[in-house]
Amino acid sequence: MASRVRDVGPTGPTGPDPHLVVHLVPMRRRHLRSVMRIEAQVYPRPWSLPLFMSELNLRGSRVYYVARVNAAVVGYCGVMLVEEDAHITNIAVDPPWHRHGVATRLLLNAARQASARGATRLTLEVRMSNAGAQALYRRFGFEPAGVRKNYYAESREDALIMWAYGLGSDEYVARLAAIEAGIPGSTLIDDVEPGR
Repeated sequence: MASRVRDVGPTGPTGPDPHLVVHLVPMRRRHLRSVMRIEAQVYPRPWSLPLFMSELNLRGSRVYYVARVNAAVVGYCGVMLVEEDAHITNIAVDPPWHRHGVATRLLLNAARQASARGATRLTLEVRMSNAGAQALYRRFGFEPAGVRKNYYAESREDALIMWAYGLGSDEYVARLAAIEAGIPGSTLIDDVEPGR
């Protein structure tokens, strides 16, 4: 499955609200209308509703979370798990919520969820031109590992393949804790799986 990662660079000059509370909850069908709205805004070739529904039905090998502020879905992230590898399938934030730490929170949760399910490596693809997202991923220990030529069909732009290793190591756990400590506001995570 292809990873599509939207610009989720560092915070802007005004920065995030220090009192912001972001809830991360497992994605459910009731979130898909909001997810599709964000998807259509941020991607030239958005995923279809049936594709998201199919992904949500693969609970044994997929992990999808949405970020909510109050009742509004402001972002989402998905992970595909294959043995010890985890692949960020997508991460997107509603444009008005860019530069508020939403993507950082989603990526922290994705890395921890992948590690908790036995993954030791995490990968993604990102546009070669997306320097902001690449900077964020480097904070998470992602390193360039190759290029997928003409990966993005609508623009024929290449994708940079990035990997992070040692997800369960003390060093990586400390890296995530340091990133989390730098996010203003608070993050509340609901770990209840859909259907339970």
